Amino acid sequence: MSETPEGFVDISFVVEPNYAGWRLERYLAQKLRRLPRERLLGVIQRGVLCEERRLKPSTPVYPGLSFRIRRPASAEPDTPTEVPVLFEDDWLLVLDKPAGLPLHPTARYHKGTLVSLLRERLGHASAEPAHRLDRETSGLVVCGRTTEACRVLGRLFVSREVHKEYLAICEGHPPEDTFRVDAPIAEGTELIRIAVRIDPVLGKESHTRFEVLSRFTLKGEPFALLRCHPETGRQHQIRVHLREAGFPLVGDKMYGPDPGYFDRFSKRCLEPEAWVRLRLPRHALHATRISFPHPATGLRVTFESPLPGDLQDFIANRTPAGLIFPGVDGA
Repeated sequence: MSETPEGFVDISFVVEPNYAGWRLERYLAQKLRRLPRERLLGVIQRGVLCEERRLKPSTPVYPGLSFRIRRPASAEPDTPTEVPVLFEDDWLLVLDKPAGLPLHPTARYHKGTLVSLLRERLGHASAEPAHRLDRETSGLVVCGRTTEACRVLGRLFVSREVHKEYLAICEGHPPEDTFRVDAPIAEGTELIRIAVRIDPVLGKESHTRFEVLSRFTLKGEPFALLRCHPETGRQHQIRVHLREAGFPLVGDKMYGPDPGYFDRFSKRCLEPEAWVRLRLPRHALHATRISFPHPATGLRVTFESPLPGDLQDFIANRTPAGLIFPGVDGA
């Protein structure tokens, strides 16, 4: 394997089972979602490094295919490096991901990802996340340790045999103790390609149930702690459904009270008063429980993760340990 030239960085990928048969261009567009198509094609044309052969934009990918792309190095934000392992056997690795750690390499994050930690620090070169979890969302991530485990887990997620629960802190006091949102979700908005939108015509059916665990008031403003049950698995489903219900997620730059937050944040110019309105430097969503048939035995297994300290501190009206709101540059 050739050495990476100075000033460049190699980003490694291993194709997951649920992307079997996709074109390489489409696969990388899913992984590098903020990269414009023109730049993405440029990356591919500069060379996708694969020991087997040179890959083209139209090359079909298959589970287990390993390749690297080479990009000019840029300053990468710091990300957490400690990821507790909750369970491990020959098939599964269950992790408690901290907020701020992306799962896969993106246009902005190269080495500071969960996949990189698995390969370089935790000694799990073959483990691959079986599902998505946003960078700012904390909580449970299930990884398959073999190609067969990834294939079975992918089928379980597609067939909705995986039951997931989240804890969320929203703005406002929902009047009912339980409520649901049935609103179809479509990908992409006019201004933000990686966002989703409610679209009765083009959207896919999406359903989320919510339970109010507690209502509380901080400095005269209402909030609630919710347990969220997504019945479908759309991207950003809980976040956009809470906004649709009128109770946006605390700290959500993309679907929060001001739809302009994300556009300004992505340009690194979110003003200090916007951070005050967001309340937290990350959105208040935590993957707290997951249950599914074990891919080897078929017996249902369940894993849980408690509400993390920063969200507990918010509810208790304490300043979370180490909390620093970014300045005017949004760093």
